[in-house]
Amino acid sequence: MRLLYANGTRGEHTGSWYAASAEAPGPYPALKGEVTADVTVVGGGFTGLSAALHLARAGAKVVLVEAQRVGWGASGRNGGQVAPGLNMHQDALEAKLGRQAAEGYWRIGLEAVALVRKQVEELAPEADWQPGVLHSFWHEGEAREAAGYAEFLRREYGHDTLEVLDTPGVRGFVASEAYRGGVVDWTAGHIHPLAYAFGLARGAAAAGAALHEMSEVHRVAPEGGKLLVATDRGRVLADHVILGCNGYMEGLAPKVQARVMPINNYVVATEPLGARAAQVMPKNVAVADSKFVINYFRLSGDGRLIFGGGESYGYKFPADIAAKVRKPLEQVFPQLEGVRITHGWGGTLGITVKRVPAFMRVAPGVMAAGGYSGHGVALASKAGEIMARAVGGDAADFDLMARLPAPPFPGGPLLRTPITTAAMMWYAMRDRLGV
Repeated sequence: MRLLYANGTRGEHTGSWYAASAEAPGPYPALKGEVTADVTVVGGGFTGLSAALHLARAGAKVVLVEAQRVGWGASGRNGGQVAPGLNMHQDALEAKLGRQAAEGYWRIGLEAVALVRKQVEELAPEADWQPGVLHSFWHEGEAREAAGYAEFLRREYGHDTLEVLDTPGVRGFVASEAYRGGVVDWTAGHIHPLAYAFGLARGAAAAGAALHEMSEVHRVAPEGGKLLVATDRGRVLADHVILGCNGYMEGLAPKVQARVMPINNYVVATEPLGARAAQVMPKNVAVADSKFVINYFRLSGDGRLIFGGGESYGYKFPADIAAKVRKPLEQVFPQLEGVRITHGWGGTLGITVKRVPAFMRVAPGVMAAGGYSGHGVALASKAGEIMARAVGGDAADFDLMARLPAPPFPGGPLLRTPITTAAMMWYAMRDRLGV
């Protein structure tokens, strides 16, 4: 079973609240026949669309091919959180790669957030940037550790937009007794991610990029001094190829696929809560908590609770996503027991062993980035811009990101999924036991 077609109807966006509340561009025609380009971009999510936008604005002839619809994958299904930094803390990056490199990653993380905010304002104001991401903690020890890290970032990196909260303080943001403290990052924010992806697509097309949907790539190979990208009904010959497929890399680049593993996560939208919205979320920030199988949530513009949580393994989504996500939702917000859920959807993201992105030169002229491990709104947008600059000759940030540790998953193609699944199930069990 191909992951691209394991869930949903081919060529249709998932039945999410995002898809129901955003106007899709296009449709863009499928690629037919042979065309030439300076750069072929494979994948119509944040990575590919950002790359196409920046390349086209720099004057390159760009062809983007997407197997489904633009914004169809994780880019249009996620929690909409836009936060700086990587999943690996700055002190750990310093210990592994040195202070200078760590400072570079911090700069890139801040630039990624600023880039998303700028592009939302310019291309997708309907994506509705809202400031603030709160990291909330189930245990007091976690909260103390996070407060210490916040002080480290303030002292060593000058990051003074963090607000440390005790237990009463966090309840001023989230009306739940689950949490024992938190840290709000006011540099971060949250958006309607699919509206943002659609804005990037419109912007790239307006800049001159040729976008093609329903054009699955089967082969990338050198041909006659160029790079061939072949689909069912078309071919592109280009000087450069950018692979922005993230968790959907099946068969295109084995070295990347070995390092970026697809996993599924699930999201629901409740009915509009009306006056209850302020009683659930007194302040309009996005929240990500400290569970290994993370809960993340925020309010939509029309007062719904958008809540992500729950886990499953294998390609297929569960039959009743709403029932799966309702359990953690009601654990955090027991006052919403029985609330009507209007939309439930799944998404496939890419993770790496170390939970930091994998940037790679796959072959001469071929670059790839993925495995954003839950930080994809900001990092994928920035990755596209970084690879566009690398095509133009400025590869310093690409080379820096390529230094991040991205080993293959253990077990090879046949065993990596069961090995990783067993590990994730162990940590999920610890979540449920409150360990």
